[in-house]
Amino acid sequence: MKKSEATPKTSASGTATSAGQEPCLIITENDRYMFAAGTWQRSWEKLGAHPDVQEGVSGWHFAVWAPDVKSVHVVGDFNDWNPTANPLSPLDSSGIWQGFVGGLAEGDLYKFVIETNDGRMLYKADPYGFYAEDVPGTASRLMDLKGYQWGDDAWLEERRAHNHMERPLNIYEVHLGSWKRHGNEPQGEPDENGNYPGPGDPFPAQRGTYYSYDDLSVELVDYVRDMGYTHIEVMPVMEHPFDGSWGYQPTGYYAATARFGTPKQFMHFVDACHEAGIGVILDWVPGGFCANDEGLATFNGKMLFEREIHPNWGTHKFDFGRGEVRSFLVSNALFWLENFHADGIRMDGVSSMLYLNFGVDDPGQKKFNKYGTEEDLDASAFIRQVNAAVGREFPDVMMIAEESTAWPLVTYPPEEGGLGFHYKWDMGWMNDTLHYMQTDFPWRPGNHRMLTFSMMYAFNENFILPLSHDEVVNGKCSLIGRMPGDWWRQFAGLRTLAFYQATHPGAQLSFMGDEIAEFIEWRYYESIEWFLTEQFATHERHQQFIKALNHLYKDEPAFWERSYTDDGFSWIDADNSQQSIITFVRRGEDPANDLVVVINFDPASYEQFHLGVPSEGEWKAIFNSDDPEYGGSGYTDNESYMSVPYPWNGRENSLTIALPGLSGLVLKRVGPSTFVPPAPKRRLTAYTEAPITDPSAAPTKKPAPKRSAATAKTTASKASTAKRTTSKSATKTSAAKASTVKSSAAKATTTKTATKTTKSASTKKTTTAKTTASSAKKKTATAASTSKAGTKTAAKATAKKTSTPDSAK
Repeated sequence: MKKSEATPKTSASGTATSAGQEPCLIITENDRYMFAAGTWQRSWEKLGAHPDVQEGVSGWHFAVWAPDVKSVHVVGDFNDWNPTANPLSPLDSSGIWQGFVGGLAEGDLYKFVIETNDGRMLYKADPYGFYAEDVPGTASRLMDLKGYQWGDDAWLEERRAHNHMERPLNIYEVHLGSWKRHGNEPQGEPDENGNYPGPGDPFPAQRGTYYSYDDLSVELVDYVRDMGYTHIEVMPVMEHPFDGSWGYQPTGYYAATARFGTPKQFMHFVDACHEAGIGVILDWVPGGFCANDEGLATFNGKMLFEREIHPNWGTHKFDFGRGEVRSFLVSNALFWLENFHADGIRMDGVSSMLYLNFGVDDPGQKKFNKYGTEEDLDASAFIRQVNAAVGREFPDVMMIAEESTAWPLVTYPPEEGGLGFHYKWDMGWMNDTLHYMQTDFPWRPGNHRMLTFSMMYAFNENFILPLSHDEVVNGKCSLIGRMPGDWWRQFAGLRTLAFYQATHPGAQLSFMGDEIAEFIEWRYYESIEWFLTEQFATHERHQQFIKALNHLYKDEPAFWERSYTDDGFSWIDADNSQQSIITFVRRGEDPANDLVVVINFDPASYEQFHLGVPSEGEWKAIFNSDDPEYGGSGYTDNESYMSVPYPWNGRENSLTIALPGLSGLVLKRVGPSTFVPPAPKRRLTAYTEAPITDPSAAPTKKPAPKRSAATAKTTASKASTAKRTTSKSATKTSAAKASTVKSSAAKATTTKTATKTTKSASTKKTTTAKTTASSAKKKTATAASTSKAGTKTAAKATAKKTSTPDSAK
């Protein structure tokens, strides 16, 4: 095959004719058109430095975009950094300069020397460089990415076969430089007093040495798999000069940082993650870049890649209105997905991109678009473009937005007016929840809405609940440092926070070190304090709690099958502010997997706590954060509870459970309820007819039958006799009861003379009855003889009847 010359020839029309150049490196007219239009999605394949052979000489082909300059040269160890030794040639009016240098080897250092129109010489690292000199060096290194043998075909096939939104997503956020280190000795030189700069100094001394990508491929991967996380999110791995930026101010967008090894070693790290069943998400920073001279800043002597300086951070914000910048960034996203098999990209600082006046406080400095709003139209168009490109090329890869405002439709498709992300960080949940958790217990009832407000919007977007690195730095305290109370309550509160995050709808993200309850804030220049789990049982037990919680989350489909739709969640009781308790149901595709979640955010425990449940059954506590194994009090065993058909919380069935303080319980139905309602009690007294209160319901009286005059007379005589008999009987009862004697006597004095005589006779009868019954009968008969004439026989018969015992009344 013929090879092109070192300097491509130019046709009469000004178009470069790379007749002898290897076809894969020919920058065609169509490439240049797409580059300027912002649609060249694979620009890394030809721009930058690539191995090449020309005229039988092995070397490297260089191409760089640097418009409106006098000249561009390549310098490096190979030419003693001579700024005039190896010039590049312009490719018509595209602003691209290219050329060939023979005899170079992989690993050689190089830079571009750009001579500006005003005569300045700028030494720049390659914007498309695949590898960089280790810090504090700033040059690029020649690197060919071809040749790595991937072993993750099964993982990629599995990824393509499943919708990641119907799979568990529990992310472990990691800073590779400080997850774990070799040793803890301070690095660098001490001051004149023999001291090394520490936490209070602007540039603390690094302690220990970095783990390599190969070290992390073993220890980090094994740890994450054992702990039950599903994904690792790697804080920016792109090359950056300052460790204190944590990678968020990059200079080499296409270079995996050399701090931990080579690009192929990073490929091996990703490969090892996939072999262990762990996905890899990369933090990506298209919002702005480092201001260092060797980077993209004022690349041709003036703003080229950038449009302005960020008012808060001092970084240079990309000019999204420039086609070449969009081609650079869209290509960069696809580069990491294709060459490093990343499973997702988390776009950093989306809010700072979307708003023209993000960080601008002075009203006089505010800018507005052509519609009079603060939306950066170029930035929002770019975001849609890159998400659409990823969706076309890698439809099984997830795109995540760190977006902290109320911008609508972040996770909706671009064709529906959305930004096209799959997920969005729920910064509102994070802020409200942490504010609530640091509130002391007596004041939590007043802040109860901070717990429940997130459910008002939980399904407006596809949310990830983040407890990220940003929440444990810059004076914010560690998570456990925010918890009120004594040592035990702090650990119990931290368990409750993690439990709430895991059971709340949405995916979850937690930062390294939180799982061991590290008390200090995160320090990027030293390792996580792993000795805590070795020397203190409380920290070791908390780590075991997080591990068990992670595995519970993965094992229970109700936590993730419907995590982004409202049919996967329902409240049982959201308003129990006085007890600081919330209860809700999580649902999956199969109703048999439904879970009831109870969270007590107060130290008070309850022997009997009532709650409604979605169905009858035997409900078993399959997880209890208060288990002594996790450092809990062991207030209750993981018992089973039988539902009863007693309505509670708007449910037809309910449970009565034991509920520990500062704890979370997960209940799952494991079978039908064995509850048997008690048999009704047998009545031992006669029923009495209730009075009729409704006149309309009163029974109709039947008319009395007609009677003869003789019958009427006899009836009247009997009625008169019965009346007198009743009077005597009542008198006897009154005399027998001392409490009513006076009342009976008073009534008796108002009666006729015959009644007085009857009273006297009755009194004598009562007194005589104490001796013999026969005397009582004689006295009663005597009293009867004083009755009126004409009734003597009837009165004598009546006297005998009224002398019967009280039970006959």
